Amino acid sequence: MARTLSTMLELGTLAPQFTLPDTHGKLVSLNNFKTAKGLLVIFMCNHCPYVIHLRQALADFGQQYQDQGLAIVGINSNDAANYPDDAPEKMAAEAASAGYTFPYLYDETQSVAKAYRAACTPDFFLFKNNDLGEMNLVYRGQFDSSRPKNEVAITGNDLRGAVDALLANHPISADQTPSMGCNIKWKPGMEPDYFG
Repeated sequence: MARTLSTMLELGTLAPQFTLPDTHGKLVSLNNFKTAKGLLVIFMCNHCPYVIHLRQALADFGQQYQDQGLAIVGINSNDAANYPDDAPEKMAAEAASAGYTFPYLYDETQSVAKAYRAACTPDFFLFKNNDLGEMNLVYRGQFDSSRPKNEVAITGNDLRGAVDALLANHPISADQTPSMGCNIKWKPGMEPDYFG
């Protein structure tokens, strides 16, 4: 497993548009969340050890913050042909087993991952509604400093701090630590310019 860091997309960037199917085949788009106070986009997958490490914490986080008005989507952009554990038909079972209450979407063309400059799983992008119906990036970084086998407790403190500040209309520090995880599994010949 190749370890990769988030590209740290520029703060203030507008959330790129997307329309992707969820695990039930229903199309979900950025426009579905334009009235939310904020939107968390998580690039994730089924098989990555870094995502599996946070699996229960992500489910708990989703339940807690969706109840507070944060919109959340998970997006799987991995090449399912070469990584069948990440195939769409397995995503529904994973979402149910993990207890994810947020939509889990499949980015078959990998174009959404490229638009967000997503690099790893998990990769977190938190956007704040600017009251014009647009979402500006206010946080991109790690969930916390826990990693598989590093024996650091999973707290979600980094992401929680940013979300709590967003929901309270407080400033969010620009001092942010990149997320780390497995690289997104790009289809052969589809690797973006920032990969590698």
